Amino acid sequence: MNLLHQLKNQTIVVADSSDFESIKQFEPIDSTTNPSLIYSASQDSKFSALLEDAIIYAKLKSNNKDAQISLAINKLTVNFGVELLKIVPGRISTEVDPRLSNMMEATVKKAHEIIALYEDAGIDRKRILIKIVANWRGIKAAEQLTKEGIHCNLTLVFSLVQAIACANAGVQLISPFVGRILDWYIINRNREFTHASEEPGVDLVKNIYNYYHKFNVQTEIMAASFRNMGEITELAGCDLMTISPKFLSQLELSEGVLVRKLDPETAKKSTINEQQIGEVNFKWMLNENIMASEKLTEGIQLFTDDIIKLEKIIASKL
Repeated sequence: MNLLHQLKNQTIVVADSSDFESIKQFEPIDSTTNPSLIYSASQDSKFSALLEDAIIYAKLKSNNKDAQISLAINKLTVNFGVELLKIVPGRISTEVDPRLSNMMEATVKKAHEIIALYEDAGIDRKRILIKIVANWRGIKAAEQLTKEGIHCNLTLVFSLVQAIACANAGVQLISPFVGRILDWYIINRNREFTHASEEPGVDLVKNIYNYYHKFNVQTEIMAASFRNMGEITELAGCDLMTISPKFLSQLELSEGVLVRKLDPETAKKSTINEQQIGEVNFKWMLNENIMASEKLTEGIQLFTDDIIKLEKIIASKL
């Protein structure tokens, strides 16, 4: 039995890709997108029909160029999501424009627009996770959306305080970024790790898992952003993992025994303390975590850069 098959018995596997063929090949339960994946896919001629449909939609809805660009990006993102939902049996994560991450009301409004487009396409909102940046206003926006029955995926999680605040808000799912944390320690601390079990990103996910399962938090954990196979095998048993086609292929080609590393019963025995996080201590604790603060800011900027590139492509077609 290959490692991918064993992993699927322990963890819900999510495809970190907008490539339909690779998703069909590896048969994940869920799929996820982000501005970088949508931008990359939009340049592939295979997906030109999805882009053209978004352009036509935007022109029909508005005569204003700026409004058309926004409408087209919404529709293009949802078009990809609808196609992916024809392949996966579970859910699709669709991201709100990261430039709205410090604007709670604007984030909620954009989430409503995305959900409306999915529902117009005949997709039940239960199959949609609205992806929102896990800063304070993003978490509060997700809390409001959750009360409305809109499920959210809080992304760019780099610290336990973000995870706890998301749990307190009752959000559906969080995405801690394992590999990006590793990147920071290599670049900024000149650290080298001989084994994935020593990596700070792996350690963070384990701590979040222990906290959530000890205190019966219903929020799901979807580990993301992997840099090596060891990170994946060290987190076997995590609620979900979103994995790129490159590592899905390696897992499929690898034989051996995959030992479950994360287990709810073991988590209940951990010594971690329960916390209530308000805005002041959230911002203070995040500010004191230099890595998390820098990676959160960087992540917003990277996704923003790709949104801007996508806007330029759409503007040229309009």
